[in-house]
Amino acid sequence: MIAIGGTIGTGLFIGSGTALADAGPAGCLMAYLLVGIMVFFVMSSLGELATYIPVPGSFNTYGGRFIDPAFGFALGWNYWFSWTVTVASELVATGIIIQFWLPHVTGIIWSAIAMIIMFALNAFSVKGYGESEYWFSLIKVVAVVVFIIVGVFTDAGVIGGYKYGFENWTRPEGPFNDGAVGIIKSFLVAGFSFQGTELVGVAAGESENPRRDVPRAIRQVFWRILIFYILATFVMGLIIPYDEPLLVKAESVGDVGISPFTLVFQKSGMKPAAHIMNAVILITVLSAGNSGLYCCARTLWTLSMEGKAPAFLRKVSKNGIPVNCLLVTTAVSTLFFSLSFIGNKVVYGWLVNISGITGFMAWLGIAVSHWRFRRAYVAQGYDVGALPYRALWFPVGPIIAVLITSFVILGQGYPSFSNGFDAATFFSSYLGLPIFISLFVVWRVLKRTRLIPLVDVDVVSDTRVFDDIVMTEVVESH
Repeated sequence: MIAIGGTIGTGLFIGSGTALADAGPAGCLMAYLLVGIMVFFVMSSLGELATYIPVPGSFNTYGGRFIDPAFGFALGWNYWFSWTVTVASELVATGIIIQFWLPHVTGIIWSAIAMIIMFALNAFSVKGYGESEYWFSLIKVVAVVVFIIVGVFTDAGVIGGYKYGFENWTRPEGPFNDGAVGIIKSFLVAGFSFQGTELVGVAAGESENPRRDVPRAIRQVFWRILIFYILATFVMGLIIPYDEPLLVKAESVGDVGISPFTLVFQKSGMKPAAHIMNAVILITVLSAGNSGLYCCARTLWTLSMEGKAPAFLRKVSKNGIPVNCLLVTTAVSTLFFSLSFIGNKVVYGWLVNISGITGFMAWLGIAVSHWRFRRAYVAQGYDVGALPYRALWFPVGPIIAVLITSFVILGQGYPSFSNGFDAATFFSSYLGLPIFISLFVVWRVLKRTRLIPLVDVDVVSDTRVFDDIVMTEVVESH
């Protein structure tokens, strides 16, 4: 359920509306389809790595072991920063969302309550995180499935009193709005919508049986992408025209009036739609913040264990929780949250933009790490057939993932050129990239690291040994 829920967030519930407005129904669908293909191959690569070497904070560990310790250092700290800012943004969103029902109560109170709840779920046991994410994910899945069913009936005229059919695809301007430009803009939105899928790799380190559980989760990626993204965006494109005024009024993440999900429910004649979707989006925000604290704590703990972060962060509670890492992450997220009240939120906006690129860097790191791991595994004489899970279409999969991810990273500043050059947007869009490069260079110089030769790559440590019964289960599951 963590694997399923990781792909469903505000990017789908709200961001898809922006993509539809930018590119039209066909352009939006194409963008989500291409990004979905990339995510599928990234997750396939992650499945092979996380099944064979299941460790908490896996991305920086893989990058440091299979490529260069400096790459792992930069990848880990950037990923931690990304989710720390994400937690802060979810706190901002929580206050806005609840004010939909209680407009006269300051949102700060609800944001503080949300942080306390998320901290508590993570502080007492890993089971608390797992159980909460199970139910959060289940609610989100049900919401998407109901949306698709209602959308199909609405499009067919069974409910709502009007048959839409394919009228949005046959309008004079066609199904593509703004041509290739619209698709590129929609492509970037779709990329952000899929971020969080990789959380299953972080959770693998604490799975009871990762060699059984991780492959099962990874194999569901194709169907999750097809149903929750491709089918959902197709249905909303049938009913909502790209020039629907409410789609282009996205002033805040908490404004449910802009959610295409809400619009479809409203067009179906369901009056409580806004309240229902507001509740679902609130759960989505809490789920994202909950997952953010979880993965930040594990990433920071792993960095500390590898000597890339202060030693006091290695402390683990009796229940196995990296408590100091959790406390530091909570404090920093709260600090970032406070920046949202300073001035006109320029500083906070820059933080969010800087953090955005690190999600794509994590995917890029996964694909390249998998490429290096497989080459090192073969170079050292190991049999690929002995791997408990093998990624699909190697080496084509990682290559496709690297190409598409690189395109998204380099293209995320495109909006700064759309209507004349906007220097502030340009620098805030790309500032995360030089920060990553700086971290890489500084650690490489200080520690004198280098690209690890394939024959020297460690492909043995941290692999788990299972008895014959479990290994038989794994073989039969294939």
